[in-house]
Amino acid sequence: MSEQSPGSNRRGGAPPLLFESGSPGRSGFFWPEEPATGKARIPSEFLRDDIPGFPELGELEVLRHFTRLSHLNYAIESHFYPLGSCTMKYNPKVNEAVARLSGFSLLHPFAPAQLMQGALELLYGLESMLAEISGMDHVTLQPAAGAQGELTGLMLIRAHLSSQGNPRHKIIVPDTAHGTNPASSALCGYEVVQIPSNPRGVMEAAGVAEVMNEEVAALMITNPNTLGIFEKEIQAIAEVVHAKGGLLYLDGANLNALMGIAKPGDMGVDVLHINLHKTFSTPHGGGGPGAGPVGVKDFLRDYLPVPRIVNGGEGYELREDFPKSIGRVRSFFGNFGILVRAYAYILSLGADGLEEASRMALLNANYLKKRLEGTFHLPYTEPCMHECVFTDRLQQKHGVTTLDIAKRLLDYGFHPPTIYFPLVVPGAIMIEPTETETRETLDAFADAMISIAREAKENPSLLKSAPHSTPVGRLDEARAARKPVLRWEPSDRKQATGNRQ
Repeated sequence: MSEQSPGSNRRGGAPPLLFESGSPGRSGFFWPEEPATGKARIPSEFLRDDIPGFPELGELEVLRHFTRLSHLNYAIESHFYPLGSCTMKYNPKVNEAVARLSGFSLLHPFAPAQLMQGALELLYGLESMLAEISGMDHVTLQPAAGAQGELTGLMLIRAHLSSQGNPRHKIIVPDTAHGTNPASSALCGYEVVQIPSNPRGVMEAAGVAEVMNEEVAALMITNPNTLGIFEKEIQAIAEVVHAKGGLLYLDGANLNALMGIAKPGDMGVDVLHINLHKTFSTPHGGGGPGAGPVGVKDFLRDYLPVPRIVNGGEGYELREDFPKSIGRVRSFFGNFGILVRAYAYILSLGADGLEEASRMALLNANYLKKRLEGTFHLPYTEPCMHECVFTDRLQQKHGVTTLDIAKRLLDYGFHPPTIYFPLVVPGAIMIEPTETETRETLDAFADAMISIAREAKENPSLLKSAPHSTPVGRLDEARAARKPVLRWEPSDRKQATGNRQ
């Protein structure tokens, strides 16, 4: 039998666990004799007993294990990532080279301002460029991620309204909003009021007017929204919100569709955040640093986080003497290395290049939409922007679901799109190709999706049991949720050995 733990879906091609490998007495190094004397000096209560079943391996065994695992990695450098609402574009490697220059990477954050003028100039320049791209007047680079940017923006709104004597206590969000919108609102102490989009997938100013009153601090909107549709009534919505003394907040997650084409600041937006890992090609995820700069109109500048970078004429200064500021939201000046990468990306493309990137993102999304239209159900007929949403309605008649389609895509070598989001679309399949993919890649993906749709008709059981070619088969997700196994136990080794026999 293949080497696997009981209940595991690992197949013969999957490397065994480290706990299932090795042999008693094997080691990658040996202590010299001297430490034995030192060990005796350590009180017994601080000495750990031997760990039952702990793997004993040589250095080469460990090295080979992790090298084999690395071959299973899926990355934008090797494969296409069609994840909707994620903008998985290629991160140019020149950005990495710039960020690793010693003048940036070895700069100490406590260095005096006169010794880091280059870094401060870069940050000041990035603030200016992001303000120009988004149509805002001022930008802070401190927030460490998009979600923290949302929270920072809402804190700015609260500070402004509090200064007028009424902080208000409600935030309006559409039913298509990212989950972070209501979460950030609640974290900032606001009550969330959700309003539905219309049958075309967009918000209506008339619908906003029905719930907008003096208790509402702001309306949070994403444009294009999470259905990939442009909110055409955004200016009218802004007028409704402003007429009642509220502010318009833009979730800038989908700014990749607008660069050089339209500016949120011209649409009536008062506050927005920008996800640098999406629009400006800084690395995604992995638990690493992010950046969610926040842009504001001029009437909110006094509340921006400190320290702020000021061009004093004879050089750049870090100033904290802004009494209305909400204070710091991040240590030092934000995630500096990520900001360097975004700066390099903007400079390398320039204004024309950024506009071309957005136009190519729109073209690629509409190309895939046209190729898959008719094969998969399209819930909205409105023109899409940078991403498009399909459903599994046509496949459900054969007993095939969105999850089955996603699992089968793995057999074709593709990472699945985002599924079951937005929540307003049952069985959603959300595809965002970004501007960096070629037509050949898009065609290969579309061909795979069309083949899967044909399989759903002719052999639905093939999809229900997919994937078939991956090192790990389909997991029992219900069992994993109800009876999670979060650690390896010594008894697993004996059972695994029995399986191999």
